[in-house]
Amino acid sequence: MGVYEAKVVWNRGDQPFLDKRYSRAHSWSFDGGAVVPGSSAPSSVPVPMSDPAGVDPEEAMIASLSSCHMLWFLAFAANAGLVVDTYVDEASGKMGKDDDGKRYLAEVTLRPFISFTGREPDQAEIDALHHQAHDHCEMAHSVRATITVEATIG
Repeated sequence: MGVYEAKVVWNRGDQPFLDKRYSRAHSWSFDGGAVVPGSSAPSSVPVPMSDPAGVDPEEAMIASLSSCHMLWFLAFAANAGLVVDTYVDEASGKMGKDDDGKRYLAEVTLRPFISFTGREPDQAEIDALHHQAHDHCEMAHSVRATITVEATIG
């Protein structure tokens, strides 16, 4: 099994800290060289302490689930002899509270819109490919959120 790494860096700089009005902006760095601006969600910590331009952990979790599902879907579509031209997922998530009142990512909805060249699968085949992708997605196995797929073909 592989080891995956990310580097998260936050610096206070010269801003006060104990008043809790410090910036939550930070950066995420990955082994391939990508650097992504991060922040808390403005819905959790108001601007200017949050940076709306940064990716918040909730968005990153949803993107991770969507990306993992897509990568498995593409692999299974290729195995089925399908040529995928585009795959666009406008995924979303909702927070909930558990029995102890703690917030967590409770629901994720994936809305992939997929276009094909050549043979176009019917809805049953699309559903089967998405089920297979979900069944193999390691990120989906790592969360307790209910994940729903609402796929369309174009």
